[in-house]
Order: sequence, then structure tokens, then C-alpha cells
Amino acid sequence: MDIVSQKLFLYIVIILSATFHEYAHGFVAYKLGDSTAKDAGRLTLNPFAHIDLIGTVMIPLFSLFYGGVFLGWAKPVPYNPYNLRDQKYGSLKVGIAGPAANLLIALILGIFLRLTRTGADFTLTNAEMVFGIFPPIFMEFLALIVYINIFLALFNLIPLPPLDGSKVLMDLFPKSAYAMARLGFLGIFLALILAFSLLSPAAKFIFWIITGSSFGF
Repeated sequence: MDIVSQKLFLYIVIILSATFHEYAHGFVAYKLGDSTAKDAGRLTLNPFAHIDLIGTVMIPLFSLFYGGVFLGWAKPVPYNPYNLRDQKYGSLKVGIAGPAANLLIALILGIFLRLTRTGADFTLTNAEMVFGIFPPIFMEFLALIVYINIFLALFNLIPLPPLDGSKVLMDLFPKSAYAMARLGFLGIFLALILAFSLLSPAAKFIFWIITGSSFGF
């Protein structure tokens, strides 16, 4: 597969993974009594409902093809915390639902890889046909999907605004709300620094725990 096709595949995987992430937020909010996401047409797995022209199309494609990294975001799913039946931990449940959805995807596909793998890892040079059905490139794609979802989950759990982790932190420790509010958009820049410096090793370690193999392409 040429480099353009690889980057387009990466882009599509991230968009679809982000769609599941946002849907999970809306689904949990709906189950807890808030229909804001449903009323806004956002309680759907249709990725077009969650696309932000700048954050999901322009910036990600530009950064991916010209910067070699993926930077972007989907439209946050709206919800009204005052409509939640669980007023104490409802917002925490909604906030953690997105990363949990990504981890669930990683876990399901990762276990499949663990059960069907035949090589020490999933690189094209040493992966073999699995049961004569799954070619090595297919296993590589699944491994990439697992890694991306692990990385997205970890990134969104960083306790800095506007990421989900900050909402979880504020629910667990309400006194931190003032400090979070003061950070503003600085939070996302700090989160990106942490992501580029620390998250990749952590994501690879979790990938190894789930699949029993190392990740690397």
C-alpha cells in the first residue's frame, strides 16, 4: 500500500473511532435521562453527524499529509447535566463513556488478534496467513485500529480541558474546577505535549497486554 493510501486509511479509522467515541457520550447521557444529543440528531453512528469542517476535515488532512501527524477533533456531543438522573456522578459517567467505547473496540479486536496471531508481531515480514483466511495485511490493519483506539482513549483521559479527563477530574474533585477553568485553551496544548512525549509508549504497552504482541510498523 502506498503512503497516500496508508494515510487515508489512518484518517478513516480515526474518524470512525471518534464517531463511536462521541456516540457513546450521547448514548450514556440518553440512558441517564438526557435527550439533548438525540434531539440534536447526534445520537447516531453516522460519522457525518459528528464532523466539524475545520476540526475533522481541514486540519486533520493538512496535518496528516504535510506534518506527518494527526491533529483534529469531532464536534462534541451536546448534553445537559441538569437532566441526568444521577446528579452526583452522571457527568462523570457521560465523560468516561467516550474513552470507554474506544477501549472496548480495542479490547474486542485485540482479543481477536491474540487468538488468531501466529507470529511474534503483526509486521508484514513475519505475519502468516491465519487459518488460510486472513492475509497479513488484514491483521496489520486490525492491529492499527486497536492501537489507534487505545491512543484515543488515553489521550481523552488526560485531565486537562477540554478533554474528557478534565470533566472526570472535576466530578471527582469539584475544587479542581477553578484551576481547570483558568487553563482554558492552554489545556489542549499541554495535552498535546503529553501525548507526543508519553502516550505512545503507554499505548504500545497496553497493546501488548491485550494482544500479546508488540506494535510497530
